[in-house]
Amino acid sequence: MFERHLRRPAFRTPTIFRCNVSANGEFYSFTEPTMSEIKQITGPGLPLLLDDIDTDRIIPARYLRCVTFDGLGEHAFKDDREQHDDHPFDREHHQEAKILVAGRNFGCGSSREHAPQALMRWGIEAIVAESFAEIFHGNCTSLGIPCVHATTEQLQIICEAVESDPNMHLTVCLETKTVTHGDTTHDCHVHEGARTALTTGQWDFLGELLEGEAETAHTAEQLPYMTNFS
Repeated sequence: MFERHLRRPAFRTPTIFRCNVSANGEFYSFTEPTMSEIKQITGPGLPLLLDDIDTDRIIPARYLRCVTFDGLGEHAFKDDREQHDDHPFDREHHQEAKILVAGRNFGCGSSREHAPQALMRWGIEAIVAESFAEIFHGNCTSLGIPCVHATTEQLQIICEAVESDPNMHLTVCLETKTVTHGDTTHDCHVHEGARTALTTGQWDFLGELLEGEAETAHTAEQLPYMTNFS
């Protein structure tokens, strides 16, 4: 089996902002953050055109005991890779892949957040599939991983293109709802709520707090532990 030398993926992290409090304990403002808008992902693809891939296959249950998600990437599809010597996640020419191409009902099974965390920490930044399990889809969105729906025929064409040229880049565009490779563009579907959250930067749940900064500031002023119990 090809021994994978893990790169350190540049996965996204939530926006960090600070609550500013004066010397006497009074809340006065937030430090303005830069929200991460995700409109387009470009990079090599990784074909895994199978149906009903559940979260236990993506990350086996024995890895759920971890205290943090650090290091989960190296265990993505661990059991499948041990059972199959030529698993796509072990192929040398797919080690820089960013866009996973899968089949129907991807991410079914238990609702473990560890599954999209493992894929993200392996280096996956977007997933194109025929359909997704609802909770998995939501977990991906909250991590900034677009889930794009394509037809069976489109997925087959994309996978064949990737297999014929593993270095070819795919482009997932959330604004136009398309997947492009070479001169071929596929019109796809993206859940509108997820698309809006990703393209506006509000996939980061802290972004929702920023939208209500005035209300948050008002509430903070009423909290005794924010005003030295005065």
